[in-house]
Amino acid sequence: MLPDLRSVLSPEALKLLTKHGLLDSLIERMLVSDITNMVTLTEETQKAAINNFLRQQNAPSAEALNELISSSGLSEEAFYEQLFRPARMAQLAKEEFGAKAEARFLSQKARLDRVVYSLLRLSSQSQAQELYLRIAHGEANFSDLAGRYSQGMERNTNGVIGPVPLNQAHPTLSEKLRAARPGMLLEPFRIDRWWVVTRLERFAPASFDERMAEQMSMELLQEWLKEETGRHLQALSTQTDAGSASS
Repeated sequence: MLPDLRSVLSPEALKLLTKHGLLDSLIERMLVSDITNMVTLTEETQKAAINNFLRQQNAPSAEALNELISSSGLSEEAFYEQLFRPARMAQLAKEEFGAKAEARFLSQKARLDRVVYSLLRLSSQSQAQELYLRIAHGEANFSDLAGRYSQGMERNTNGVIGPVPLNQAHPTLSEKLRAARPGMLLEPFRIDRWWVVTRLERFAPASFDERMAEQMSMELLQEWLKEETGRHLQALSTQTDAGSASS
């Protein structure tokens, strides 16, 4: 249960936090602390979190943990609260949103599928057709031509883009890549002011496994946090306006 911020912060402090866009961040952090403190981790999970932290810090042994706690400037309780927070968040996400993870995956699959493709971007239709034919007939290498002629940022990578989410590309390009087979060279087509020659190199459709379930559950938890933060902000704003009006 979050405290009434008006009772712990002065009106001036609230205005300052709001002015600098920090009030929503404060509320979200308080919400995270509130919900994660209700999660009980197993001893095994706690040990795994501690060992992972020690590896990240290149600490030689568990004995170094006390030194790390002292140097953190936090109390031991606050230190462990921060250390265990990601594990508690993951467990909470699984418990509260695990049942909805697969449905979210199916609704979000378009952004989760990943592709690697080669791209030539040109301003001239005739040049695009010429380079397409040279590649199609084996007279030239796609990467060589892209590095030499492409007029986009892909020129720096010899035309290769990815792995990237499929829906990160322009909708027209994304649609054509989704319908293509790996290795298929597509005839030039227009996107905005460009003529594009592309070839699908690799398509990696997302699959719903344990890792993906955890990712979807965490996304749902993060969305819930954003909604709750917005609700608390709105309530605080309403209370503040009402207090100002009555005075």
